[in-house]
Amino acid sequence: MPYENLLVEMAEGVATVTIQRPKVLNALNRALLLELEQAFAALEKDPGARVIVLTGAGEKAFVAGADIAEMEKLSPVEARDFALLGQRVFAAIEAFPKPVIAAVNGYALGGGCELALCCDLRLAAESARFGQPEINLGILPGFAGSQRLPRLIGKGRAKEMLFTGEMIDAREAWRIGLANHVVVDGGLREETLRLAKKMAGKGLVALRLCKEAVNHGMEMESSRAAAFEADLFGLAFSTRDQKEGMRAFLEKRPARFGDR
Repeated sequence: MPYENLLVEMAEGVATVTIQRPKVLNALNRALLLELEQAFAALEKDPGARVIVLTGAGEKAFVAGADIAEMEKLSPVEARDFALLGQRVFAAIEAFPKPVIAAVNGYALGGGCELALCCDLRLAAESARFGQPEINLGILPGFAGSQRLPRLIGKGRAKEMLFTGEMIDAREAWRIGLANHVVVDGGLREETLRLAKKMAGKGLVALRLCKEAVNHGMEMESSRAAAFEADLFGLAFSTRDQKEGMRAFLEKRPARFGDR
């Protein structure tokens, strides 16, 4: 379906969702958040979309933040509702049953950094910049960035980013675990698609179970998380993909997964 603020393209099992508000550096507003929610709901049902790549239009910004012009007018109640909307959309992306890769092609600040955080992986161009500069506006992150960031990079580093509002470059983001890979400028799309296509060749059932094991297990006590993993491991043995994968291994041939 057509979107006002998004472009969705499909090729070889990979759906690329491009945020298109380049005049405001792809800033997030309510309309864009609702379109993201709609797009991911449609892609979840689309069997051709095996892996999702999320990026921003142009080379200046992935998403430079939330739309300040829209936020500045909000009442306290409206601001809370806006935060809850963003949290709902980002939680849906985080729980999305297929891999989601953020291709960070420029500024990923505020809500943009929070959007990257809810994706499974983050690939960054060398010129990319990450930050949570909300402190400079007299506020704090509203889309759960204060919760996802410390879980990813640790409390100390997260607090430094939150308290100073300073940006970090792609190399530093990689060093502290915020970015999975740093890619030379101009090569981000190609490298992201290469990785996405590699994942698209795997069985969706096992991919979903891996994602559930990590996302839910991280919130559990370690012994309970290990038991949860064992439950998922056992569940995998009820699938046709498990039979095919192991048979293909023994027969020394590529597996042909049917996602069942």
